[in-house]
Amino acid sequence: MKMKTLTNGIFKDNPIFVQLLGMCPTLAVTTSATNGFAMGAATTVVLVLANFVISLIRKLIPNKIRIPIFIVVIATFVTMVGLFLKAYFPEIDKSLGLFIPLIVVNCLILARAEAFAFKNGPVESMLDGVGMGLGFTLALTILGIVREIPGEGSVFGIKLFPEAFEPAVIMILPAGAFLALGLLLAGNNVLKARKHK
Repeated sequence: MKMKTLTNGIFKDNPIFVQLLGMCPTLAVTTSATNGFAMGAATTVVLVLANFVISLIRKLIPNKIRIPIFIVVIATFVTMVGLFLKAYFPEIDKSLGLFIPLIVVNCLILARAEAFAFKNGPVESMLDGVGMGLGFTLALTILGIVREIPGEGSVFGIKLFPEAFEPAVIMILPAGAFLALGLLLAGNNVLKARKHK
C-alpha cells in the first residue's frame, strides 16, 4: 500500500501527464531542464511538508474553513522555500522569479491537501507528497529537456551542438511550451493505449 502511494504520483497519476495539474509553472518555467528541475524540487518540498502538517492537524480543522487553513500552511512553506532559494541559490531564484510565490496557489498542492492529506495519516501523506512531487519534477524536467535541446542546443546548460547550430527559438517561447507539452501528452496517450491492448 505504501509503495503504491509513492509510485502512483510518478507514473499512474502523474500530475502533468495524466491529471494536467499545475499547468501555469509547467508552461512558463520549462524553458530549460535546470528551470524545470528547480521548480519541481521546490514544489516537492512544499508538497511534502504541507501534506505532513495538514495530515497532523486534520482532526482539529473545522470543515468549513479547511481551504483557508490549507492555504496558510502551504504559504508558510512556500515562504520558507522562497527565502532559502534567495539566500543560497540566487540565480535559480531570479530565473524562476514570480513562479516561486505562485506555488501557494498551485492546484497540485491544494488538490493533494484536499484529496489525500486531509483524509490520511502523516506517513501516507508524506509518501503521497514525495510521489506526486517526483512525478511533477520528472515531468517538468522532461519538458525542459524537450524544449531546451532544439531551442538552445543544450541540456542542463551543456552545449550539445557546434557553433553552427541554429536554434529553433520557438521552442523556448510560449508557443513552444504548448507544442512540446502537446507532443509529450500525445506520446503518453499512445503508450497507454498500446499497454492496454
